[in-house]
Amino acid sequence: MPLRVAVVCSSNQNRSMEAHNILSKRGFNVRSFGTGTHVKLPGPAPDKPNVYDFKTTYDQMYNDLLRKDKELYTQNGILHMLDRNRRIKPRPERFQSCKDLFDLILTCEERVYDQVVEDLNSREQETCQPVHVVNVDIQDNPEEATLGAFLICELCQCIQHTEDMENEIEELLQEFEEKSGRAFLHTVCFY
Repeated sequence: MPLRVAVVCSSNQNRSMEAHNILSKRGFNVRSFGTGTHVKLPGPAPDKPNVYDFKTTYDQMYNDLLRKDKELYTQNGILHMLDRNRRIKPRPERFQSCKDLFDLILTCEERVYDQVVEDLNSREQETCQPVHVVNVDIQDNPEEATLGAFLICELCQCIQHTEDMENEIEELLQEFEEKSGRAFLHTVCFY
């Protein structure tokens, strides 16, 4: 059975969407999410982000920023990112609102990992099916998102080829830590 994968960052814009893009091109059954209360995109100044509701489509965000300052948002890559996003799915999704089951959930920063684990642990357990939550720290910029997405993809490919994910994932993560020089957080939750 194909691995059911979720990739989660804060706003479901950059890191999770880049991984979603690469994983779907490699044939994975993947969805992506954010855990924030709102979707935040860089604005004209660090203290002036563009804030949207999770119900706002990528198209609406794209057109809003195009209207506000086409040059700025073209230069900083936000329009390019939104254009990619709207080719993948209509709008960002919030992890806490999704009740689908996954085998593997990859988060892109420790704070998001904590939010995902907290949310899963607060749900009523119905199936007792395990889900592995793994954190791969990825800085929130386009270059790191791309590098992180390839690392996530490689990890998913290795996990998919294991005979017994439950017993092999720890060893696999250790190998990846040594190879990539990154530390991974890992826990198992249950649905």
